[in-house]
Amino acid sequence: MFHPLSLFVGLRYTRSKRRNGYVSLFSFVSIITLCLGVMLLIVILSVMNGFEKEVRERILNMISHITVSGFDGKIKDWETVIKKVKQNPEVVGTAPFIRAEGMLIYKKQVQGSLYRGVDPKLERSVSKVHSSMVAGSLDDLVPGKFGIILGQDLAFKLGVDVGQKVTMVTPSANVTPAGVMPRLKRFTVVGIFKVGFYQYDSAVGLIHIDDAARVFRKKDGVSGVQVQVKDLLNVAPIKRQLQNQFEHEYWVKDWSYYHSNWFSAVQMEKRMMFVILFIIIVVVSVNIISSMITVVNDKRSDIAIMRTFGAKTSTIMRIFLVQGSVIGVVGTLVGVLFGVLLSLNLENLYTQLVNLTGKQVIDPSVYLISDLPTDVQLEQVLVIGISSLVMSIIATIIPAITASHVNPADALRYE
Repeated sequence: MFHPLSLFVGLRYTRSKRRNGYVSLFSFVSIITLCLGVMLLIVILSVMNGFEKEVRERILNMISHITVSGFDGKIKDWETVIKKVKQNPEVVGTAPFIRAEGMLIYKKQVQGSLYRGVDPKLERSVSKVHSSMVAGSLDDLVPGKFGIILGQDLAFKLGVDVGQKVTMVTPSANVTPAGVMPRLKRFTVVGIFKVGFYQYDSAVGLIHIDDAARVFRKKDGVSGVQVQVKDLLNVAPIKRQLQNQFEHEYWVKDWSYYHSNWFSAVQMEKRMMFVILFIIIVVVSVNIISSMITVVNDKRSDIAIMRTFGAKTSTIMRIFLVQGSVIGVVGTLVGVLFGVLLSLNLENLYTQLVNLTGKQVIDPSVYLISDLPTDVQLEQVLVIGISSLVMSIIATIIPAITASHVNPADALRYE
């Protein structure tokens, strides 16, 4: 039952009471610190993954995967553009749109807004805004009725609800005998949407594309064509194909173009957080080295006795490799377990905290969303777990080598 000897003695040492109480304390601290480092690394990366994923999905609720637009902001022959785009087998939906900016006025409230003229029937094939309606429907946008659908935060800022009228101020002007006058148009609020992305919920208004053409004087064309593809992950090569197809006649952009700086910043932060938190694991590995060296000094007489009975230096080395590896395995496994469990339940815990305190910790005007989503990715958990195990095992090599070179005569001289 003593075979293999190194495994038997190494596991026994992990359970035995030592003469030096600090040894047990060092080992316990090493396990706890390693556990916390692994757990924090998994939780923080999961939060950043979830944040990135949630923002991406909410952006795609409002915009299409690809946008084809003119370099001057206008496409006259947009029907031909749609026919060419549909020739690509990966395209599943297309829709024209008109984009314009202006202001909305209701009583004493004035808000800058971004208007999108859309075709309610075609819009369903390129965005998910129809499924994000809080009140009303896209079908309520009837040409000639001059209805408008507002983002929830924009409607809240203006203080309007469905059925009330707002005044739209366009950038163009009318020249009259009394002078240059801004162009005004009354719109009836027929719906309110909430995609969960503050930038859109607080500034976007949807109107019928025919009404947009009349109000913004764009009857000879549209601002661009929205394109939806089968696979979001395959959007980059499809964009290149369309760009080559139009021979640089039009500007082809994918969804990430509109928020490229934000996504680049998130990727940089993820890499930096991984490096910073991984340093914690490196520090823990150094702590394992110091605790294991203390163990070796505590067990010098035991090592000497085993060497006297014929134990090889390789056997002594493996004994302490086993003992040090137990610290790494226990700390890593417990850290991975708690990290995954906390990541999976963090969103619910955050929601309960907000409901309990009544305060919104995450400001959507700053962080774009107001909740705390998480996305646990298996490959990241494996990389973190394996890296932690490897670092902790490497940290036991130096103490194990030190133990294997203990001289029995010197160790037992004063025993």
